[in-house]
Amino acid sequence: MAWWKVSSAGRDVNPDLGSERECPSFNVETLTNILDEGAEETRLRRAIVSAIIKDPVFSREFLYFKTRAERYEGAVRNSIHIKKKLKEMGWEENGREFAYIVRAVGGEIGFNIHKLFLTTISALGTDEQISKWLPLGNSYKIFGTYAQTELGHGTNLRGLETTATFDPSTQEFIIDTPQITATKWWPGDLGKTCTHAVVLAQLYSNGKKYGMHPFIVQVRSLKDHSPLPGISVGDIGPKMSFENIDNGYLIMRNIRVPRENMLSRYSQVLPDGSYVKRGSDKINYFTMIAVRVGMLREEVLEALTKACTISVRYSAVRRQSELKPGDREPKILDYQTQQQKLLPLVATCYSIHFTGKYVAKFFNDVSGKIRKENFSLLPELHALTAGMKAFATEMCSNGVEICRKACGGHGYSLYSGIPSLYTGVTASCTYEGENTVLHLQVARFLLKCFAGAQSGTPIPTSTAYLSSPPASGCHARTPADFLNPEVYLKAYEYRAYSLVTSAANKMQNLVQSGSEQYAAWNGTSVELVKTSIAHAHLLTVKIFISALNLASDHPEIKVVLKRLCDLYALHGIFTSAGDFLHHGYLSGKQLDMATTAYLGLLAELRKDAVLLVDAFDYTDDELLSAIGTYDGNVYHNLLEWAQKNPENKKVNPVFETYLKPCIQSNPSKL
Repeated sequence: MAWWKVSSAGRDVNPDLGSERECPSFNVETLTNILDEGAEETRLRRAIVSAIIKDPVFSREFLYFKTRAERYEGAVRNSIHIKKKLKEMGWEENGREFAYIVRAVGGEIGFNIHKLFLTTISALGTDEQISKWLPLGNSYKIFGTYAQTELGHGTNLRGLETTATFDPSTQEFIIDTPQITATKWWPGDLGKTCTHAVVLAQLYSNGKKYGMHPFIVQVRSLKDHSPLPGISVGDIGPKMSFENIDNGYLIMRNIRVPRENMLSRYSQVLPDGSYVKRGSDKINYFTMIAVRVGMLREEVLEALTKACTISVRYSAVRRQSELKPGDREPKILDYQTQQQKLLPLVATCYSIHFTGKYVAKFFNDVSGKIRKENFSLLPELHALTAGMKAFATEMCSNGVEICRKACGGHGYSLYSGIPSLYTGVTASCTYEGENTVLHLQVARFLLKCFAGAQSGTPIPTSTAYLSSPPASGCHARTPADFLNPEVYLKAYEYRAYSLVTSAANKMQNLVQSGSEQYAAWNGTSVELVKTSIAHAHLLTVKIFISALNLASDHPEIKVVLKRLCDLYALHGIFTSAGDFLHHGYLSGKQLDMATTAYLGLLAELRKDAVLLVDAFDYTDDELLSAIGTYDGNVYHNLLEWAQKNPENKKVNPVFETYLKPCIQSNPSKL
């Protein structure tokens, strides 16, 4: 039995945590089923997680003490074994089973970007290219990566400097990184693993530039894994997290690849060098869009749900200071300040969960249309995924850090499990698009929609609120009014509309005053970022309200989900009060009413806090936390983990080399 699964040691559940589960106001299992979209899905997930955890190959014992090399080797070993496990168990290789396996091993797998390599080929390759490359990749005959980001450019894909120049005399593309800033930098699986890469490069043909396009480039020999001539490749070194992933660099000096290696479903270079395009230029961004969709639920949200589970359980066990003089030290979860730190984050978990489902469905619908060469919804999909990626990663990374600090000193220990969650999720604010840049892209989309609404042009459904000014002034008269979703939804619509209108007017005034368009844009950029954040926040509130219908058959669960939805919305008003006051929608008195309703919800949800994180249904093995186990035996766990620390069983060379000479140089009279 794994040493960290302390609940298996036979100890009873800590009474402080057990009491939180004694009189549930709803059925936790039913809520878990709703989150999983059905009891059968819950059963499948648990069966897969159980099978993986029981397999000794996937053991994460002493994970916190392993070196980068050990983590990398273990991740590759796990990935190879997963391939065997899928076949052995009859699980779908590209289905939801794989996501449950990743959840069970805590992301300790390699070939993460190999899957993106294959996804890119599936999305952007012709039928012939798919039939050639996918069997090789799926059978691990080759290993791929996705080489987009460069030393000098990341989110600004138009600025990529790697070139692909077509040579009609040989029917080849010449791939080159002409200067140091063009060096491909950061791709996972590139440093030590991959044999091939989808390289994003600026296409040149017949003397014309056609922008960024994807090309398949062989990087290493299939015989001895050595870099091919003209290729310089390696690992970029230690990072803040992701020790198991071999992020790498790639320099290419006039590498030649056949014309057939340009992924050509939507654009193609003919033998004479002519360029043919089908559909939108934005289709080459499709891989990033797909990654953002997966990030929301499988990486970003999981970090926050785990952190909330750990911190809420710990807060129900940890006792500190005095609340009532003379009484026993209270649970820190009984302090309103602790509730205000953690309970809005629990509500955020549920909000992002339902938002992630919505985004995934929209993505699948648009993907189907794109396959039929209907690109009409691609701009809205791009804006939706960019905005939600930026909004959710910021919310979740900040939230995980709040959870860590809410656990005091024990939260600082790797044993808590939270530091590793934080260093992992914080990277998501940068990869697949830096958040500020993404918010500005969304803002550009919103300004176009606003202009369209002003001129009577149809605009996307997600921006329908821009069609006409919402009613000014909130009609709430009591704190209870702010528990009405219609009331706070109108407040969010007014906030988003006002910020978009204000930014659009400021830009227009700057231009009319003589500013160049680019200068007006830069001079309004802070307000523009706020418009994107307000838009994303509005959508998450709206989606959460709609999701309440999922629990219509379970009134007691609908009650608690409604409270979470209310808390999520009112927390946004409480923390961004200036936006709602500045444009005059709320009065100071109404803000006080909203605050009263908000604080009242903290007290209401306090009694359900542990149950709400239990519903996320993480095993102790998945959490890998001494302070977040289901049994709540925090102090036993911390001491036991410390005593089993392998470092404590090693001879300390520092004593002989440094301490002993000091101690024994002048014999002590002690």
